[in-house]
Amino acid sequence: MSPPFSPVQTRRTFEEAVDQIAERIQFGELRVGDQLPPERTLAAQMQISRPTVREALKVLAESGVVEVRPGPTGGAFVLSEFVPRVVIHRRSELRLNEVGGVLEARRMLEPRVAQLAAVHAGRADFETMERTIARQVRIAASGDAGVVTHEDRFLALDQQFHLAIARATGNSTVVGMMRSLLRRLDIARDMALHEPPTVEWSLDIHQQTVDAIRSQDMARIEAVMDEHMSELERAWQRDAGRTLGRELPDFLRPLGQRT
Repeated sequence: MSPPFSPVQTRRTFEEAVDQIAERIQFGELRVGDQLPPERTLAAQMQISRPTVREALKVLAESGVVEVRPGPTGGAFVLSEFVPRVVIHRRSELRLNEVGGVLEARRMLEPRVAQLAAVHAGRADFETMERTIARQVRIAASGDAGVVTHEDRFLALDQQFHLAIARATGNSTVVGMMRSLLRRLDIARDMALHEPPTVEWSLDIHQQTVDAIRSQDMARIEAVMDEHMSELERAWQRDAGRTLGRELPDFLRPLGQRT
């Protein structure tokens, strides 16, 4: 069951309501056919008015993401798990000079998450990762993007892949941190990566990541995650004319190795 929605904390109540619902769908926490909480419940959880909730659902319905069915047995149901990127409004929340900070946070977090997943992941976790890659393969081979572009669909599954790794740790705090990172990384990618990596590279690095986690070889996981993160880092460094610090901070080193 998807956790309750959070109170809206900005003045842009309508946009944030859209973003919260869209994000749950984008991250695979609400799936096709799932019914959203009733309008009254959504309004109470987000601490916004029911007309605002209604307008947010209308935008998502017009985008083909949800279907609002009338009547006593009706409600809002997830129609598509892929959200058109034009629907998401959160991109303005990140300044260009903050992208480097997002990438540094990613480098600190993601390799450790993958290594922790190697310790705790079970068969169901690996099946979820492999299934996500298989769906990316099908999208890459498909010629029909529909309302949502191939890039949108591929990126949504990329986010679900990384969240699946976080869930494999069995640690809800790690999952929450990864959700926050993915939210900001999505914006950073748009701002820094004008030439996205090839589909072939993306599929290969995802499979390498799964294989490394399954191997439980911590050095191998570190190496694969380094390659995984470096693509976006190099793009940002070219555009920003700056070098991203990649040395391990002293406070993260083992006690015997600190300077």
